[in-house]
Amino acid sequence: MTDTASRRLKDGTRTWHEALESTAFAGAMLTGSLPLDRYVGQLATYRTVLEVLEAELARATCPSVGSVWSPELVKLPLVERDLRHFAAQGTAPGPCPAAEEFAAEIRRTAATEPRELLGFLYVLEGSTLGALFLLRHVVEAYRLTDGNGTSYYGSGDRARWAAFAERLDRALGEPAVQEKVLAAAERAYRHVALISGELSAGLGSPAPEPV
Repeated sequence: MTDTASRRLKDGTRTWHEALESTAFAGAMLTGSLPLDRYVGQLATYRTVLEVLEAELARATCPSVGSVWSPELVKLPLVERDLRHFAAQGTAPGPCPAAEEFAAEIRRTAATEPRELLGFLYVLEGSTLGALFLLRHVVEAYRLTDGNGTSYYGSGDRARWAAFAERLDRALGEPAVQEKVLAAAERAYRHVALISGELSAGLGSPAPEPV
């Protein structure tokens, strides 16, 4: 029996996921020692990436993308809300240099193989589930209240993820297509690893990159 797209993506990117959990950035967040500007810097970086990815997904005419992408998956306004909150408090770092490299990768993919944008979307949407696990650490570390500064980290939703995965499985039934989208997801993870490396600078030893 052929694996579903979501299963192949999960299994095929497992080592990337585990490596990211071992970064100095992730470790500092779990211990409550991550400097606020690193947390906000990650949000600023994701704003750059999401702005491009969501725009390209919305304008794509590929039927596979149209059957998976939904306005309920939009995250850019959430990140921007968090950034406005921190800017009002005097913390407004810019995005990591690696953000524009990721954005450029998305633009190239949209121009050549738009269906592979679903691999990028898989990684970014999936990251919100991990963010839910980290949410309480963020709230405690920065003493955030009333949802201020946590709109993005609090946006994960397991029911939404299940519906997304189901649409992905229906849209990507052919093994050859799944392979291409998996390769795109791995490219996305490589960019996320570069971003995490930049955000980890000075915090400790970075985790090794998956082979």
